[in-house]
Amino acid sequence: MIKDYIESKGARKTAIARVRLVKQPGITVNGLDYKEYFKAPRYRLSVEAPLLLVDLDRKMGFSVKVRGGGVTGQAEAVRHGIARALISLNIEFRKKLKQAGFLTRDPRMVERKKYGLKKARRAPQWAKR
Repeated sequence: MIKDYIESKGARKTAIARVRLVKQPGITVNGLDYKEYFKAPRYRLSVEAPLLLVDLDRKMGFSVKVRGGGVTGQAEAVRHGIARALISLNIEFRKKLKQAGFLTRDPRMVERKKYGLKKARRAPQWAKR
């Protein structure tokens, strides 16, 4: 059975994006156009970056479902998923995408709060007397 799409997953912090590379051009995120979903230009540029890098900006279409995290995490999760989908399409894109850092999952997460502290590392104020 041949699928009509190529599927991949991207992640950043607690945001997870399920990306499908489809035949019709355009990027939809959670049912909306990505320009509607990501209002700020820096998030749009982050989503477009892998496509611009491999010169496929208007030719490819993506259907994305993203959840969790904030806007920055979601935008970068989508970028990660798109980059992975492009490699599934053509393995020759890997070198450019890897060099740009789009294939590396950003491992930074919020550090957990420890007991006896106010935040992850912030201790209560200490008074000698």
